[in-house]
Amino acid sequence: MSQAFDLLVIGGGINGAGIARDAAGRGLTTCLVERGDLAGGTSSNSSKLVHGGLRYLEHYEFRLVREALAEREVLLRIAPHIVWPMRFVLPHRAEMRPRWLIRAGLFLYDNLARRVSLPGAESLDFRRHPFGAPLSPAIANGFAYSDCWVEDSRLVVLNARDAQRRGAEIRTRTAFIGADRRPDGWDVRLRTDSGAETTLRCRALVNAAGPWVLAAQDSAQARRAGSVRLIRGSHIVLLALYEGDQAYILQNDDRRVVFVIPYQGRFSLVGTTDVPHEGDAATAHCTPEEAAYLCEAVSRQFRRPVTPDQVVWSYSGVRPLYDDGSDDPSAITRDYVLKLDEAAAPLLSIYGGKITTYRRLAEEAVERIGRALGREAPPWTGNAPLPGGEFGGRDLPGYEAEFAARFPWLPAPLRARLLRAYGSETAALLGDAASLADLGRDYGAGLTQRELDWLVREEWARTADDVLWRRSRLGLHMTPAQREAVAVAMGEEPGRTPAGPGAVAQYLL
Repeated sequence: MSQAFDLLVIGGGINGAGIARDAAGRGLTTCLVERGDLAGGTSSNSSKLVHGGLRYLEHYEFRLVREALAEREVLLRIAPHIVWPMRFVLPHRAEMRPRWLIRAGLFLYDNLARRVSLPGAESLDFRRHPFGAPLSPAIANGFAYSDCWVEDSRLVVLNARDAQRRGAEIRTRTAFIGADRRPDGWDVRLRTDSGAETTLRCRALVNAAGPWVLAAQDSAQARRAGSVRLIRGSHIVLLALYEGDQAYILQNDDRRVVFVIPYQGRFSLVGTTDVPHEGDAATAHCTPEEAAYLCEAVSRQFRRPVTPDQVVWSYSGVRPLYDDGSDDPSAITRDYVLKLDEAAAPLLSIYGGKITTYRRLAEEAVERIGRALGREAPPWTGNAPLPGGEFGGRDLPGYEAEFAARFPWLPAPLRARLLRAYGSETAALLGDAASLADLGRDYGAGLTQRELDWLVREEWARTADDVLWRRSRLGLHMTPAQREAVAVAMGEEPGRTPAGPGAVAQYLL
């Protein structure tokens, strides 16, 4: 007899993981299936920002910006180890937008939603302010405002872990291959990566397959409830272009914006592009034209020009945006759209969305499914910390100081990285270790056997790419031999050096 659930969620990206967590916390028996790894697609290939979307104000998306700004505060509260404030510097180019318009936009940005944790915007004179040091001398002034950084892949994994803690089943490497609608629910067919096929029953389906949302609808033999535009966003990674923790948001000649963000201590992350994507989203990669576009955007406004041959890594994510008919890829709404088909058994399809608003999307999705199933329950995720996010009333620096006293043998750089990844669960990861030697083999960049075992046991890691390019970005800090050693430890064939999804192999360190 097949297993039965209230809810089956298709897709292990941020929307699917958030929905599974919310649903499990409201008492719905829930199963999430993901054909690859958690965050294996767009959710690990983002700009890694929790932000309101300053540029969306130009498209009059005030509701989206207001909701995103409010969610900034929520995510800072429930995941303080993987979400943290960042100051963004906006150089002023008079030929692009007048100063009064930028001031007005920043005033709205500061006041559309209640701001608790972050400082407001300010005007800067780059001839005096240190934020002007990396910029071209021709740029004399600009602005600074606040947004947040997020470890995107870890946000997905932590939502999945909390969903599992609350009773959900998380099945990675399990593809949704079809479903038959019955008057009382769905008969669902699944296939594992070993080729084994299983069936289960569920009362409702949630299609959170991201770029593959239409394919999942077709597999469920359901009518298409909307259309998507696949838009590729590519990023490049360069050796650090400047010192400091501030990011830059550059107004480009085509009126798009390009971010330059401190990344992994040693690098600068530059992105993103907005290019229509043809074909399977799994094949997305940064093209030479996109790399050149991003380098040119930086070179126009930074003192030191950059060229594509300086790129050390690149990646691309495909955004499944709801097709609102816009001809301009940059103007297509970044808002999410939920389509509920209640004929016989419910099917909810998710279009669009962004990392910043995933929790609100999940909340609305579960509310709709709950009503359809007659199983309504109050929302709860806005005040419940994600795993590792409970610091006992202390902020992260206070918690780290206490942690350092408890584990004095742990080197400061390793301690800081572990706390940024695992937060208050770091002690559980370290277990009974009393010295570095107790953590086992160091594979490079501070990745020890103890951490590797945790990622396999607690976080569904199955391959070196899962470890090095999603749950961490330690692959950037390792030699090819070190990456291969991790692959061998994960049971992969010798001779294969994990390059990471979307990587440009000739540029790897």
